[in-house]
Amino acid sequence: MSRTLVELLRDGLPDEAILTDPDVTSSYAHDMASFCAAGEPAVVVLPRTVEQVQHVMRTATELRVPVVPQGARTGLSGAANASDGCIVLSLVKMDRILEISSVDRIAVVEPGVVNAALSRAVGEHGLYYPPDPSSWETCTIGGNIGTASGGLCCVKYGVTAEYVLGLDVVLADGRLMSTGRRTAKGVAGYDLTRLFVGSEGSLGIVVRAILALKPEPPQQLVLAAEFPSAQAACDAVCRIMEGGHVPSLLELMDRTTVKAVNALAQMGLPETTEALLLAAFDTPDPAADLAAVGALCEAAGATQVVPAEDAAESEMLLQARRLSLTALEAIKGSTMIDDVCVPRSKLAEMLEGVERIGEKYDLTVGVCAHAGDGNTHPTVCFDAADPDEGRRARESFDEIMALGLELGGTITGEHGVGVLKKEWLAREIGPVGVEMQQAVKAAFDPHSLLNPGKLF
Repeated sequence: MSRTLVELLRDGLPDEAILTDPDVTSSYAHDMASFCAAGEPAVVVLPRTVEQVQHVMRTATELRVPVVPQGARTGLSGAANASDGCIVLSLVKMDRILEISSVDRIAVVEPGVVNAALSRAVGEHGLYYPPDPSSWETCTIGGNIGTASGGLCCVKYGVTAEYVLGLDVVLADGRLMSTGRRTAKGVAGYDLTRLFVGSEGSLGIVVRAILALKPEPPQQLVLAAEFPSAQAACDAVCRIMEGGHVPSLLELMDRTTVKAVNALAQMGLPETTEALLLAAFDTPDPAADLAAVGALCEAAGATQVVPAEDAAESEMLLQARRLSLTALEAIKGSTMIDDVCVPRSKLAEMLEGVERIGEKYDLTVGVCAHAGDGNTHPTVCFDAADPDEGRRARESFDEIMALGLELGGTITGEHGVGVLKKEWLAREIGPVGVEMQQAVKAAFDPHSLLNPGKLF
């Protein structure tokens, strides 16, 4: 008699690592994205060792059972959504920081390490891990690698992909492969490390990562500038970047977002503004840099420019920005969050177009943006219990992505493709691009067991 999936899994896993109660496993079915189908997993596995992950993949390959890797499930594209009958492989228990080296400026971590925990740990060594997604207090490094996530500081320091030096990856058949290096330089062979970053768990299971670190910078100071229009705020962004300034943060919140944050947290942000721009510098003399940027904001039409006097005021302004998506969700209870990145020179056209789309569909659409990167997050607010609003939300979401492509942008700057944007990935990269990416997938995962139904 053939043995069942759970029986085979128990051969290499402790009982506490295997969850089969449907009421429990269903809670692992999806991430935070709207409008993304999710199936019912057959079992949820929470390994603690590399060998346990290898056992799961060997079992999955033997029985041809799909595997959906997960981190904290804070993603916004459905990339961590379960498929019917799959093994959900949750890596949150693999949460050890294995090494921090001040000389080599690296950290070696397991995938379940929470971003904020790593940041605090390396800070004790005078080091800095820059990528800081808005969910940094809960999201994991493995999830950050899977979606190539970004954050508020990307304008100066770049995204996750620029900090992943090497990986240990369990392949679909259970073999363990190491990629990359722990040295400052290295160009041996194809860059498979970079290939795995952003692959959304579709090529292999990351079980260890070597991450580059930087010296801890000085405490940053933040400036807030109010503008009478989004166009004026975007003009300021262009002036700042064209002028050669290197802010550690350059963020934009439109009037809808500012009002939503005030309603949620009573933070006293200026509700009369049409756009609020936050700029920060972590240079040795941030006050001088802020003064120069403040002058550029005034030249672009800012009605008020207020530099923070100390770290506490700066942190308050950053907290307001981090609350943006939560505050927008509170407007109607549900949101569809776009992640369209456009050239900085097209930022104003993007925001103006989003406003027109919101008016066309009679929906509230708030925009917060990593303005220094051109990475916008138009957020469509809707009532999920109203079918017509749901339809209009989905149609407006698609129009926003189409607008981004028309402006020379991309459908995702940091959230990934997942389920939500499969159709749009094909539009962006074209049929030849899809064919070649599918060929890469087939080379690593010939039975299409790893996170099936995502990306393509």
